[in-house]
Amino acid sequence: MKSFLIILTFVVLFTGCADKNAFSKFDMSEAQELSASSIQSSKIKSKDRTEGILSIIYLNEVYPKVYFNNEYFFVYLYLKNKKDMYDPTKLQDIGLTLKLNSKLPIKIKQLPNDSKFSGLVATKNEWNRYYIVAFKKEKSKTLSIVLENGQFSSDPLVYQKDKQ
Repeated sequence: MKSFLIILTFVVLFTGCADKNAFSKFDMSEAQELSASSIQSSKIKSKDRTEGILSIIYLNEVYPKVYFNNEYFFVYLYLKNKKDMYDPTKLQDIGLTLKLNSKLPIKIKQLPNDSKFSGLVATKNEWNRYYIVAFKKEKSKTLSIVLENGQFSSDPLVYQKDKQ
């Protein structure tokens, strides 16, 4: 009887967790899977210290039926000293410039923390700034994005366009 209780205890313990694991609850939409493969990040550095982090998702890869006329990016940015990105539609020049293959964007829109793109990123917080940035359509298959101003810059983030 004693050995029966011991065997029964082990059977109950092992069958209770046999079909459950960490991946059974891990379900991503197609857009989340594409954004996870598209996301790139870079430190924003000055000469002697890190100023922040730049992360970018290439939206043309994630939503190719919606974003195809120009080059679209979902950008989230953390800076120790808050600054806004240069907006070509406004007259004031703030200093942070995002360039695609050395060209300025045609449109920058700051987004709230909870936007339709929030589900694409694993982390959301109040100290990041979120943007959708559009550039003119590039003929080049290689897209190189860099954030810079006179004092600091990010490393270039390079995307390869799919054959369309």
